[in-house]
Amino acid sequence: MREVFSMWKHTKMVVLVALSAAVYAAVLIPFKGFPLIPGITEFRPASALPIALGLLFGPAGAWGSAIGNLIGDFFGSLGLGSFFGFIGNFFFAYVPYKLWNKLGLVNADDEEPLALNNSKKIINYILVSILGSAACALIIAWGLEVLKLVPFAALGTIITLNNSIPSIILGLPLMAILYPRIKKWDLLWTDIVDEEELEKNSALGKIGATLMAIGIVGGMALGLFAALGLSGQAAFGAGFSGQGQVGSASVILLAGAGVVLTFIGGILQQ
Repeated sequence: MREVFSMWKHTKMVVLVALSAAVYAAVLIPFKGFPLIPGITEFRPASALPIALGLLFGPAGAWGSAIGNLIGDFFGSLGLGSFFGFIGNFFFAYVPYKLWNKLGLVNADDEEPLALNNSKKIINYILVSILGSAACALIIAWGLEVLKLVPFAALGTIITLNNSIPSIILGLPLMAILYPRIKKWDLLWTDIVDEEELEKNSALGKIGATLMAIGIVGGMALGLFAALGLSGQAAFGAGFSGQGQVGSASVILLAGAGVVLTFIGGILQQ
């Protein structure tokens, strides 16, 4: 995770943060008029961007996604949940680039690992898109459950779906268009940062990646188990019927354990 902080010494990376934030906010803002949960989230075709930004620009894309989402919140959804929205959207872009080479589908010797030119890479893209989307949903839904604002089951399922679908349907052609050009312009983050800032292929890094994946999947699964089975919440739009307990200790503890594992997994991937 050190590249998340060391990247700020590179002028190009700082510019890419600003560019990522501006593009993400510019696509988010026009759809603020189509809320799914008023004041919380809306229809988001812009969700196609964080995966691509993270894969292409690495930590600059993650910071840009977080900042761009916060800028978007100023246009109708700014509130206490924006803090968790910032972190969630950071991980939306962060998880894909950290796990890209660690799912066993991308050859370590591939000279163009981000070129979606075979079925394994396309499957890999779909998997990291879902994991990034779920990580974002887990963090935001857990945070708003802690604040007793929105039921975990409703928000977690809506954000996961709302992020995953555009990321896959729109993100695949977006990556196919952007990757060759970004590579040609020498703007891939791996070509900008110093060699020592790139993660080494280590046992600790593999453990971190495993913990991150377990944290995301396990946190969401256990959180939904607690929310749906123990707290009486409902998924998707039905969760706003007023049934169930919001701020449940079981949801907060189980989903929170997943959030903690996700953070630890990121820290271990140096």
